[in-house]
Amino acid sequence: MTVPVQLKGLRRKFGATTALDGLDLDIAPGELVALLGPSGCGKTTALRIIAGFETADSGELTMDGQDVTHVPAHRRDIGMVFQSYSLFPNMTAAQNVGYGLRVRKSSTAERAARAGELLELVGLPGREDHYPHQLSGGQQQRVALARALAVRPRVLLLDEPLSALDAKVRLSLREEIRRIQLELGITTVFVTHDQEEALSMADRVAVMQGGRLEQCAAPAELYERPATPFVAEFVGTMNRLPGTVRDGGVVELFGRRLPIHGAEPGTEGRTVDVLLRPEGLAIRTDAGAEGMSATVRVATFLGATTRLHLTTETGVQLKADVPSWEADGLTPGARCTVTPHEKPVLVAEG
Repeated sequence: MTVPVQLKGLRRKFGATTALDGLDLDIAPGELVALLGPSGCGKTTALRIIAGFETADSGELTMDGQDVTHVPAHRRDIGMVFQSYSLFPNMTAAQNVGYGLRVRKSSTAERAARAGELLELVGLPGREDHYPHQLSGGQQQRVALARALAVRPRVLLLDEPLSALDAKVRLSLREEIRRIQLELGITTVFVTHDQEEALSMADRVAVMQGGRLEQCAAPAELYERPATPFVAEFVGTMNRLPGTVRDGGVVELFGRRLPIHGAEPGTEGRTVDVLLRPEGLAIRTDAGAEGMSATVRVATFLGATTRLHLTTETGVQLKADVPSWEADGLTPGARCTVTPHEKPVLVAEG
C-alpha cells in the first residue's frame, strides 16, 4: 500500500542552530521526492524526523492522513537505507535481508523465501550465502536496500545511499533503485547532495536552504523555471549578467529585451543581474551579427556540446554551450557575438 506523507510547519533547533524553520512538504503516494540542498540546509534532519530518529520541536508529520509526529520509529512502518550500508558483518546476505522479519517473529521458511525474492529483485540472485566482506560496495548497498524492503514498509527513506560508491557503480545503482521504486510503487524520500542524482531519479526535487523549502518541482521545471535566484544558481550552471530594467516588464541584455519571469520588474533604468543558463545564449561568428562582441578564452569539448568561456568587450565573463558541430573555429582567441535567446528570464539584485 502506498501512502502520502505530509510535513506541516516542522521546526527543529539544535542549540542556537535552526535546522528546520517551518518546513512544509506534501509527498504523494508512490512518489519519489529528492531533498536537495547545501550542507546544513536541513534535509537530513527532515529525513530523520520522518524516520522517527529525531523529534520536531513543533509542527506535524502525517502518513496516510494519520498524525505520527510522536509515534516511535519502530511503529512507523518505515524502511531506511543508510550511506554506510550498516550490514551485520556476521550475517549472510539472506540473514541481513531477513533480519527485520526475524524481529517480527516470521518463520525461517518465510524469511528465506522473502530474502531470495528480494535479492533477485535487486540483482543479486545466488548471493544468499555471501557475507558482507565477500561483496563489493555496490552489492552491499543492494543488500541494504533489500533489507529495507523486506518488511514491506509503507515509506522508503534513502540517506545519501550512493555517495560512498565510485561513479560507474553509482550510475548503475541509481537506475536500479529507480526501477525497483517504480516497480513496487513505494513512497520514497531520498536525501542527496548530488544534483545529477536528484534530477535523474526523482519525480520531484525539493530544494532546501536554511531549513526552508525554496521550491519543490519536477526536475525539468526546477531547471527551466526556478522560483528563486537561489534555486537558479544552485541547480545546474548559471550566468549572472548585468541587465537594465525597461518599461513593460522587460530587461535589456546585450541589446535584446527579454520578459522578466516571476518578479516585478521594478524601476525603469534599474540595474539587475540576469540569470541565464549557458544554453540560453546564442553564439554567432558571421560578420555584422547583432549582439555583444566577445572573445573565446577556453573551449571545452563535452561530447554533444562544447562549453565556451567568454569575455565580452565590456569585461563580463560568461559561459555558453553550443552544439559541438557548430564549434569549429571557436578556439581560444576567436571573436564572436553573444545574444540571449528570446525567452523569459529570472532577475536578481545586482
